[in-house]
Amino acid sequence: MIGEYARLTAAEFERAVGDPDWAYERVQELTEQEWDAEPPGDRARRFETDKMWHALDFLLRRIGFPVDVVFGEEEIPGAENWSYGPPRCLTPEQVRTAAEAFAATPSARLTEGVTPADLAAADIYPTIVWERGEPLDEVTAHYEALVPYFRAAARDGDGLLLWIS
Repeated sequence: MIGEYARLTAAEFERAVGDPDWAYERVQELTEQEWDAEPPGDRARRFETDKMWHALDFLLRRIGFPVDVVFGEEEIPGAENWSYGPPRCLTPEQVRTAAEAFAATPSARLTEGVTPADLAAADIYPTIVWERGEPLDEVTAHYEALVPYFRAAARDGDGLLLWIS
């Protein structure tokens, strides 16, 4: 299971929310365009947090992050399952709020006072990683990669689609 993101221009975002079938096709196009290119986070239209999505959700909720940047804040009416459920979204305004919160939240704050054993006890996916006692470095790295992604989306007035695949 992987946390997935797609940045859409304001016009694309409005169309996607009203036409989830078009949104799916657009995301496929973006995926193909960036598959080999792997642009940096501030230019990428697609992004993923690999298997760290659940740990990010747990840690962000723990510190009271103001926007659900893992699952999204809004449902997309009529959207089909893209894998493990339908996509959700963040409006351009919610993206701006998240970008501001990212800028004010250093990665050390995310994991402050938390151990791998805490994630294992909370049954955070992938549990086996935390049961082995692996450090939280991978979670922190994905968090730090989200920062420029969201900053660029906020700068450009983009909305986001989010889903677990």
